[in-house]
Amino acid sequence: MLFNSYSFIFIFLPIVLFGMFWLGRHNHLLAALWLGIASLTFYAVWDTRFVLLLLASVAFNYGAGYWIGLRRSAGQGQHAKITLIVAITINLLLLGYFKYVNFFIESGNQIFGTDIGALNIILPLGISFFTFTQIAFLVDVYRGIAREYNFIHYLLFVTYFPHLIAGPVLHHKQMMPQFSNPATYRINPEHVAVGLTIFILGLSKKVLIADNLSEYATPVFEAVRYGQVPMLVESWVGALAYTLQLYFDFSAYSDMAIGLSLMFNVRLPMNFDSPYKATSIIDFWRRWHMTLSAFLRDYLYFPLGGNRKGPARRYVNLMATMLLGGLWHGAGWTFIVWGGLHGVYLMINHGWREFKVRMGWGEGGWLAKLFAGGLTFFAVVVAWVFFRSENFKTAWAMIYGMAGINGVSLPESWQGGWVDASLYPVTFDGLITASSVPSTEWFLPITLGLAAVWLLPNVRQITGSFKPTWEDVEGVDTPTKIPQSGFAKWLCWKPSILTAIPGGVFFCLLLFLLGANESSEFLYFQF
Repeated sequence: MLFNSYSFIFIFLPIVLFGMFWLGRHNHLLAALWLGIASLTFYAVWDTRFVLLLLASVAFNYGAGYWIGLRRSAGQGQHAKITLIVAITINLLLLGYFKYVNFFIESGNQIFGTDIGALNIILPLGISFFTFTQIAFLVDVYRGIAREYNFIHYLLFVTYFPHLIAGPVLHHKQMMPQFSNPATYRINPEHVAVGLTIFILGLSKKVLIADNLSEYATPVFEAVRYGQVPMLVESWVGALAYTLQLYFDFSAYSDMAIGLSLMFNVRLPMNFDSPYKATSIIDFWRRWHMTLSAFLRDYLYFPLGGNRKGPARRYVNLMATMLLGGLWHGAGWTFIVWGGLHGVYLMINHGWREFKVRMGWGEGGWLAKLFAGGLTFFAVVVAWVFFRSENFKTAWAMIYGMAGINGVSLPESWQGGWVDASLYPVTFDGLITASSVPSTEWFLPITLGLAAVWLLPNVRQITGSFKPTWEDVEGVDTPTKIPQSGFAKWLCWKPSILTAIPGGVFFCLLLFLLGANESSEFLYFQF
């Protein structure tokens, strides 16, 4: 079931909301169980076969966590550690079987010249997210951070439908106090209004922007995949269109998840914080898929030693973390290269910061920040080419095209005396024929998309005065600040007739437009 579907909006969501708050008037634990069963139903709509796998994973990790907690409280730290290692290993083996077995078989065939057939394996939806969520729980129990062992709350913690399919990666300490709070099970009109507003804004990103940008990204990448040679303009059209499509698609899901959860009086952690406004790769990873970045930092980078063992070891740890982060996103060498590129970017970024400190240089003025932001965005776009491409041949063809090595093809209408074709291989054939992208139609949506990314406030800033996220309530610092003045402050949402009526009309328009793209999945579902 998709957030952007009529069945979810008109059937599932109203029934689950009504059922939870009606039951919450009588028994909080029963209301939590209802929400847990509803979340399993939400998952079962995709494929009922994997509900048993999800339940088995929940039962195993709950039991392992309970046992680790008992051994730890009894002073048997070694037994608790062994149980932790075994449980994490089993989780990773399960994830590895479903997600990576065929990748390892294919890679082994290429390296050793063997001919082992691929297995008929279907990747369970959301397995990466519910596996990482539970690994974090096990480690937190071992560290003494997680102490509550109510099974119904744990079931809800893992399966909670706003996060189950594409994140965020949740932590026990973030959710359990909310599930135990009696106020969670009483309807809050303000939370419903703010949550529905955030949901509508996220839905608009998906329907109006992300899905439309795919019409410019997909044809270019597919044409190159099947042998077309991309030139300068079409290469950048494809790369920028995908860069924006992924941005608005993931931003849409993150916003819709926060909005849906707030309607149930549960605040999710932020997972997306205007990452293309970052002025460094370090800053980018504090804004993009924030909960995954925090997981990799806390449960991989720090245990490897972090920066505590000297610069050389820190760079090794950074690269290892990003390579594994790339592999987490997909079972393919292009994903690993994407992670490796970001590992190199981070190494350069940290080295540059150390150099500036030694030289006594400051952060510079607005011009330096503008240049840093432009360079960061350029580096991210180049890396996204590998992330999107089916294979290295496609990726390198796109990179060559973006560099202008394959020449330049301009729209036919631009032909005139102002271009000297003798100085550079310029043609006027428009974009590559097989891509089916009109010569100039791409300009406006890409330009408007970039303007929205860089100039407009994000949804948390728009609704920040109502504290829609876990960080808002806990006072956790994030890169984006709530605007206090200026144009961004003017855009902040306030509940009133002046916002309700246009918002309702806009929602109706989105529902009408949704019909053509009701089956459009979010891109992060595949990860």
